[in-house]
Amino acid sequence: MPFVKSEPLTELAIRLFVASGVPETDANVVAKHLVGANLRGHDSHGVMRVPQYLQFLREGKYHANVPLEILHETLAVVSADAGWGLGQVQSHRLLAKLLPKAEVLGIASGTLRNCGHVGRLGEYAEAAAERGMAFLASVNSHGAGRRVAPPGGTEGRISTNPICLGVPTATDPVVLDFGTSVAAEGKVRVHYQKKEPTPEGWLLDSNGQPTTNPAVLYEDPRGTILPFGGNQTYKGFGLGLLLDLFTGGLSGGSCSHPDAPLAGIGNTLLFVVFDPKHFGGADHFVKQTTGLTDFVRSCPTAPGVERITLPGDPERDTKRQREQTGISIPDGTWKLLVDEATKWNVPLPIIG
Repeated sequence: MPFVKSEPLTELAIRLFVASGVPETDANVVAKHLVGANLRGHDSHGVMRVPQYLQFLREGKYHANVPLEILHETLAVVSADAGWGLGQVQSHRLLAKLLPKAEVLGIASGTLRNCGHVGRLGEYAEAAAERGMAFLASVNSHGAGRRVAPPGGTEGRISTNPICLGVPTATDPVVLDFGTSVAAEGKVRVHYQKKEPTPEGWLLDSNGQPTTNPAVLYEDPRGTILPFGGNQTYKGFGLGLLLDLFTGGLSGGSCSHPDAPLAGIGNTLLFVVFDPKHFGGADHFVKQTTGLTDFVRSCPTAPGVERITLPGDPERDTKRQREQTGISIPDGTWKLLVDEATKWNVPLPIIG
């Protein structure tokens, strides 16, 4: 696999988006988000999405340079339609409207419908934490992407519906961002592109039997991704179900339904932002979040464990490493990027 430094990889993505008609400011937002996901080890939400987004733009499924249409707004709520614009652009626009509302009222919430793939939710939590805000978010796949079956079922009924929560501390924020399936669909797609088996415990085939073949999500007969916690309880599936109901229902978009296409192209989204100064106080909040995280980090470690890590630590560790070594790009993804660069006459970065 080729290794590419983050800066030239970002520049490549920007040029490809600009060549496809995306305004440069918006191209910067999307490219930096995708490469940022790669830097943090979330390759499923990284530049492997660039060819996908470009294809959606060509097909008219995504639209460049569309405004955020406000459907309804109060002092604390924003309901918006993204017009199938690029998800990262529209999500940051929504967050920019919510942060000042939360500063005034203590809490603000917003939704998006008809939104392109919003990417790594942790980025929005980090942006809120920089303003001293706590954050909660979720998305669904706008009714599509039904890849998770209920306990005992053999057909997907909901998408992988992630949840993200973040809080600031005196140092780094604590950001928890995970899909309610045992693995994000994009992680399975990475294995599919590499033609490699997935780890055991991720997938079931069309008969509900365990498999490590990632093709069961993309080729008939279709299988499913297990919910986190397995398919013997409602922990993972139940949380994913409720998030689907919240995001699809509150946004004015769609919950999972049988008439939606199996493969999703975007999201409905729910953001909730909290300003601690209107609750127990900003200083108190940071004192408590820092005190607890320090206390957890001080926990004695078991043999062979170097240190206690918290949500967000692995991403920061991976970022420091990949900033030095570069980002590894699967051969299949690199070929798609090369094809796009050739098509648009965009120079390729030096690879290692």
